[in-house]
Amino acid sequence: ITLYAKWTQDSGGSIGGSSPSTYSITVKDAENGTVSADQKAAAAGVKVTVTATPSDGYQLKTVTVEDRAGSLVSLTENADGTRSFIMPARNVTVSAVFTERASGGDGQPDQPAQKVDFEDVKEDDWFYPYVQYVVENGLMNGMGENRFGPDIALTRAMLVTILYRLTGSPAVTGDLPFTDVPAGQWYTDAILWAARNEIVNGYGEGQFGPNDPLTREQMAAIMRRYAGFRGRDVSEEADLSAYTDDETISGWALEGMRWANAAGLITGRTETTLAPEGNVTRAETAAILARYNGMK
Repeated sequence: ITLYAKWTQDSGGSIGGSSPSTYSITVKDAENGTVSADQKAAAAGVKVTVTATPSDGYQLKTVTVEDRAGSLVSLTENADGTRSFIMPARNVTVSAVFTERASGGDGQPDQPAQKVDFEDVKEDDWFYPYVQYVVENGLMNGMGENRFGPDIALTRAMLVTILYRLTGSPAVTGDLPFTDVPAGQWYTDAILWAARNEIVNGYGEGQFGPNDPLTREQMAAIMRRYAGFRGRDVSEEADLSAYTDDETISGWALEGMRWANAAGLITGRTETTLAPEGNVTRAETAAILARYNGMK
């Protein structure tokens, strides 16, 4: 009997095992600061740490990691000020944006360099310092004619656009998943970015409602998803039973509202009511964004 044997190389590489494929990490040069990654290439699943250091007089605004398809990779903010991400199975690009530091010197404009000068925002208004913060940090602008519109309802497109800017307005490609979001609008890229990163889901049946007023429970749900996308811990939840209208919170928004309340972003409209289905005003939005960014 004659036996024949044949050896073949497996798909992994040379006989005896092979090194996993690695993917490149490109770091873009930044103005007014430096940014670096602890590796130039890494295999999928490997933790990569990014360090961003502002120049004197500047502060870090955003760090983003984008893959070759234009999708953002989730970042975790570490206690030492660095960011880390898990390497996907594709090349990525790291970039950072630095902005001029407010005169207070600690990165938080609690003592602003200049006063807000809107006719409808007075220094004794509860929302004055929050409006000051979001305007100085480029998160929100006035409504024209020297007005901020603190009592005007925020729309769904407005919030998504604000969060898109907060992330550095990264380039985004792909098809819009919503039939009521036309191409070429001021909010188009923001909504596409938010949908691709599962920050927004829409109403279903291809509808997003960009011009619909944003409700407080919608705000809570979107902010929770955004915080998770940015690597923040969103596990903390508050007991909302002290509010008489807690049972009116929609089931899909309950986690978001519990987290937003525990994080101090959304408090009661009164001492006993949350008003989850009430529209979010621009003044409330300023407060929520400033609190999210760490303003006390």
